[in-house]
Amino acid sequence: METPPMALDLNDPELEFADLVTAYQSWVMAVINDEKLGGEKLLTDEIAEDAFNAMRFLPDVVTSAIETTLARVYDVDEDELNDLLYPES
Repeated sequence: METPPMALDLNDPELEFADLVTAYQSWVMAVINDEKLGGEKLLTDEIAEDAFNAMRFLPDVVTSAIETTLARVYDVDEDELNDLLYPES
């Protein structure tokens, strides 16, 4: 049985920029998997919470680059991905 990843501790002095990027990237990949690829459900509340916390500290250009790159890798239209990630907008 796999141990779930620990939630981001934003007060951890060892927390690095790469940890924030990984948290956001994991969320985008889980959404693509769950909504487009039809694989085993990957998105959890913890992944979503970590990603939303990471977004507070990541510049827009970084989140946009992650979304664009993953959309290309998984052959998802960027506008469609935006709708999947932010259905309320």
